[in-house]
Amino acid sequence: MQFDIVTIFPRLFESFKNEALIARAQKKKIISINAHNLRDFAEDKRGTVDDRPYGGGVGMVLLFKPIYQAVKKIRSKNLKKKIWVIAFGPKGKKFTQDVAKRWSKYDQLVMICGRYEGIDERVIKNVADEEVSIGDYVLFGGEVPAMVVMEAVTRLLPGAIAKQKSLEDESFKVPEFLEYPHFTRPEVIVVGGKKLRVPKVLLSGHQAKIEEWKRKKA
Repeated sequence: MQFDIVTIFPRLFESFKNEALIARAQKKKIISINAHNLRDFAEDKRGTVDDRPYGGGVGMVLLFKPIYQAVKKIRSKNLKKKIWVIAFGPKGKKFTQDVAKRWSKYDQLVMICGRYEGIDERVIKNVADEEVSIGDYVLFGGEVPAMVVMEAVTRLLPGAIAKQKSLEDESFKVPEFLEYPHFTRPEVIVVGGKKLRVPKVLLSGHQAKIEEWKRKKA
Protein backbone atom coordinates (compact mmCIF):
# COMPACT_ATOMS: atom_id res chain seq x y z
CA MET A 1 0.00 0.00 0.00
CA GLN A 2 1.30 3.43 -0.94
CA PHE A 3 0.19 6.51 0.98
CA ASP A 4 0.65 9.94 -0.60
CA ILE A 5 -0.16 13.03 1.45
CA VAL A 6 -0.66 16.48 -0.09
CA THR A 7 0.03 19.04 2.63
CA ILE A 8 1.63 22.40 3.35
CA PHE A 9 3.34 20.87 6.39
CA PRO A 10 5.14 17.73 5.14
CA ARG A 11 7.56 17.69 8.08
CA LEU A 12 4.69 16.83 10.42
CA PHE A 13 4.91 13.27 9.08
CA GLU A 14 8.63 12.72 9.71
CA SER A 15 8.39 11.43 13.28
CA PHE A 16 5.11 9.64 12.56
CA LYS A 17 6.52 7.49 9.78
CA ASN A 18 9.75 6.71 11.60
CA GLU A 19 8.30 5.26 14.80
CA ALA A 20 6.66 2.07 16.05
CA LEU A 21 4.63 -0.28 13.85
CA ILE A 22 4.31 2.22 11.00
CA ALA A 23 8.11 2.28 10.67
CA ARG A 24 8.19 -1.52 10.85
CA ALA A 25 5.54 -1.82 8.13
CA GLN A 26 7.66 0.37 5.87
CA LYS A 27 10.77 -1.66 6.60
CA LYS A 28 8.86 -4.81 5.65
CA LYS A 29 7.72 -3.02 2.46
CA ILE A 30 4.07 -3.44 3.37
CA ILE A 31 3.53 0.30 3.02
CA SER A 32 5.32 3.39 1.75
CA ILE A 33 4.61 6.98 2.85
CA ASN A 34 5.28 10.09 0.77
CA ALA A 35 4.44 13.59 1.99
CA HIS A 36 4.23 16.12 -0.86
CA ASN A 37 4.65 19.84 -0.16
CA LEU A 38 1.70 21.62 -1.77
CA ARG A 39 3.80 24.77 -2.17
CA ASP A 40 5.96 22.93 -4.72
CA PHE A 41 2.95 23.04 -7.04
CA ALA A 42 2.16 26.74 -6.64
CA GLU A 43 1.95 28.88 -9.78
CA ASP A 44 4.10 31.72 -8.43
CA LYS A 45 7.58 31.99 -6.92
CA ARG A 46 6.17 32.85 -3.50
CA GLY A 47 4.53 29.44 -3.21
CA THR A 48 1.02 30.83 -2.85
CA VAL A 49 -1.51 28.05 -2.21
CA ASP A 50 -4.44 29.96 -0.69
CA ASP A 51 -6.66 32.99 -1.29
CA ARG A 52 -9.64 34.83 0.18
CA PRO A 53 -13.05 33.12 -0.13
CA TYR A 54 -15.67 34.44 -2.51
CA GLY A 55 -18.66 35.82 -0.65
CA GLY A 56 -16.52 36.98 2.24
CA GLY A 57 -15.67 35.29 5.50
CA VAL A 58 -12.80 34.90 7.92
CA GLY A 59 -9.70 32.98 6.87
CA MET A 60 -8.24 31.70 3.64
CA VAL A 61 -9.14 28.81 1.32
CA LEU A 62 -6.68 26.44 -0.37
CA LEU A 63 -6.54 26.99 -4.13
CA PHE A 64 -7.77 24.45 -6.67
CA LYS A 65 -4.85 24.55 -9.12
CA PRO A 66 -1.92 23.54 -6.83
CA ILE A 67 -3.92 20.61 -5.43
CA TYR A 68 -5.02 19.55 -8.90
CA GLN A 69 -1.43 19.63 -10.16
CA ALA A 70 -0.14 17.70 -7.14
CA VAL A 71 -2.70 14.91 -7.48
CA LYS A 72 -2.23 14.80 -11.25
CA LYS A 73 1.52 14.28 -10.83
CA ILE A 74 1.04 11.59 -8.18
CA ARG A 75 -1.46 9.75 -10.36
CA SER A 76 0.76 9.94 -13.45
CA LYS A 77 3.51 7.94 -11.74
CA ASN A 78 1.24 4.96 -11.04
CA LEU A 79 -1.20 4.66 -13.92
CA LYS A 80 -1.67 0.92 -13.43
CA LYS A 81 -2.38 1.10 -9.72
CA LYS A 82 -5.81 1.09 -8.10
CA ILE A 83 -5.83 4.60 -6.60
CA TRP A 84 -8.33 6.37 -4.33
CA VAL A 85 -8.13 10.12 -3.62
CA ILE A 86 -9.41 11.37 -0.26
CA ALA A 87 -10.06 14.91 0.93
CA PHE A 88 -10.56 15.66 4.61
CA GLY A 89 -13.34 18.04 5.60
CA PRO A 90 -15.93 18.50 8.38
CA LYS A 91 -18.89 17.84 6.06
CA GLY A 92 -17.46 14.58 4.74
CA LYS A 93 -18.64 11.04 5.43
CA LYS A 94 -17.66 9.69 8.86
CA PHE A 95 -14.50 7.58 8.80
CA THR A 96 -15.24 4.13 10.27
CA GLN A 97 -13.67 0.69 10.47
CA ASP A 98 -15.74 -0.37 7.46
CA VAL A 99 -14.32 2.52 5.45
CA ALA A 100 -10.80 1.54 6.53
CA LYS A 101 -11.44 -2.03 5.33
CA ARG A 102 -12.71 -0.79 1.99
CA TRP A 103 -9.71 1.48 1.50
CA SER A 104 -7.27 -1.30 2.45
CA LYS A 105 -8.16 -2.99 -0.86
CA TYR A 106 -6.57 -0.18 -2.90
CA ASP A 107 -2.96 -0.06 -4.06
CA GLN A 108 -2.58 3.62 -3.23
CA LEU A 109 -4.37 6.24 -1.14
CA VAL A 110 -3.82 9.92 -1.94
CA MET A 111 -4.87 12.19 0.93
CA ILE A 112 -5.49 15.93 0.53
CA CYS A 113 -5.01 17.82 3.80
CA GLY A 114 -7.01 21.01 4.16
CA ARG A 115 -5.90 24.01 6.23
CA TYR A 116 -7.28 27.40 7.27
CA GLU A 117 -10.96 27.67 6.22
CA GLY A 118 -10.76 24.59 4.00
CA ILE A 119 -10.35 23.57 0.38
CA ASP A 120 -11.91 25.02 -2.77
CA GLU A 121 -15.09 22.95 -3.24
CA ARG A 122 -14.11 22.21 -6.84
CA VAL A 123 -11.33 20.00 -5.46
CA ILE A 124 -13.91 18.00 -3.51
CA LYS A 125 -16.16 17.60 -6.54
CA ASN A 126 -13.59 17.13 -9.31
CA VAL A 127 -10.28 15.88 -7.86
CA ALA A 128 -11.15 13.81 -4.80
CA ASP A 129 -13.01 10.51 -4.99
CA GLU A 130 -14.37 10.89 -1.47
CA GLU A 131 -14.59 13.50 1.29
CA VAL A 132 -14.20 12.18 4.83
CA SER A 133 -14.33 13.46 8.42
CA ILE A 134 -12.80 11.59 11.36
CA GLY A 135 -15.22 13.11 13.86
CA ASP A 136 -17.57 15.90 14.86
CA TYR A 137 -14.96 18.41 16.01
CA VAL A 138 -12.70 21.00 14.43
CA LEU A 139 -8.94 20.52 13.89
CA PHE A 140 -6.27 22.86 12.52
CA GLY A 141 -5.96 20.77 9.36
CA GLY A 142 -6.09 17.37 7.69
CA GLU A 143 -2.68 16.09 8.75
CA VAL A 144 -3.85 14.34 11.93
CA PRO A 145 -6.78 12.71 10.07
CA ALA A 146 -4.26 11.45 7.48
CA MET A 147 -2.25 9.82 10.27
CA VAL A 148 -5.43 8.25 11.67
CA VAL A 149 -6.27 6.79 8.27
CA MET A 150 -2.75 5.42 7.78
CA GLU A 151 -2.78 3.66 11.15
CA ALA A 152 -6.29 2.24 10.69
CA VAL A 153 -5.61 0.98 7.15
CA THR A 154 -2.06 -0.27 7.75
CA ARG A 155 -3.04 -2.58 10.59
CA LEU A 156 -5.50 -4.31 8.24
CA LEU A 157 -2.79 -5.18 5.71
CA PRO A 158 -1.31 -8.71 5.77
CA GLY A 159 1.90 -8.84 7.79
CA ALA A 160 1.50 -5.46 9.48
CA ILE A 161 0.49 -7.05 12.79
CA ALA A 162 2.47 -10.05 14.03
CA LYS A 163 -0.43 -11.52 16.01
CA GLN A 164 -3.32 -11.94 13.57
CA LYS A 165 -5.54 -12.87 16.54
CA SER A 166 -5.47 -9.17 17.51
CA LEU A 167 -7.43 -8.35 14.37
CA GLU A 168 -9.87 -11.20 14.94
CA ASP A 169 -10.72 -10.08 18.47
CA GLU A 170 -10.63 -6.32 18.14
CA SER A 171 -13.52 -3.87 18.53
CA PHE A 172 -15.92 -3.23 15.66
CA LYS A 173 -15.25 -6.63 14.01
CA VAL A 174 -18.77 -7.57 15.08
CA PRO A 175 -20.86 -4.38 14.70
CA GLU A 176 -23.13 -4.96 17.70
CA PHE A 177 -20.26 -5.22 20.20
CA LEU A 178 -17.69 -2.71 21.43
CA GLU A 179 -14.45 -3.48 23.28
CA TYR A 180 -14.54 -5.40 26.58
CA PRO A 181 -12.52 -4.24 29.66
CA HIS A 182 -8.84 -5.26 29.88
CA PHE A 183 -6.73 -5.98 32.98
CA THR A 184 -3.08 -6.86 33.57
CA ARG A 185 -0.63 -7.43 36.45
CA PRO A 186 -0.72 -7.00 39.38
CA GLU A 187 -3.88 -8.82 40.41
CA VAL A 188 -4.59 -6.33 43.23
CA ILE A 189 -3.77 -2.60 43.23
CA VAL A 190 -4.20 -0.53 46.41
CA VAL A 191 -5.14 3.11 45.87
CA GLY A 192 -6.09 5.33 48.82
CA GLY A 193 -6.68 2.30 50.99
CA LYS A 194 -9.04 0.78 48.41
CA LYS A 195 -8.24 -2.56 46.76
CA LEU A 196 -8.79 -2.62 43.02
CA ARG A 197 -9.03 -6.25 41.89
CA VAL A 198 -9.03 -8.09 38.60
CA PRO A 199 -12.43 -9.82 38.09
CA LYS A 200 -12.25 -13.37 39.44
CA VAL A 201 -13.56 -14.91 36.24
CA LEU A 202 -10.44 -13.75 34.35
CA LEU A 203 -8.28 -15.64 36.85
CA SER A 204 -10.37 -18.82 36.74
CA GLY A 205 -8.80 -20.38 33.65
CA HIS A 206 -12.32 -21.36 32.53
CA GLN A 207 -12.24 -20.14 28.93
CA ALA A 208 -15.94 -20.57 28.23
CA LYS A 209 -16.87 -18.44 31.25
CA ILE A 210 -14.21 -15.88 30.32
CA GLU A 211 -15.60 -15.54 26.79
CA GLU A 212 -19.13 -15.23 28.18
CA TRP A 213 -17.93 -12.45 30.54
CA LYS A 214 -16.23 -10.61 27.67
CA ARG A 215 -19.40 -10.68 25.56
CA LYS A 216 -21.51 -9.41 28.47
CA LYS A 217 -19.08 -6.56 29.16
CA ALA A 218 -18.53 -5.61 25.50
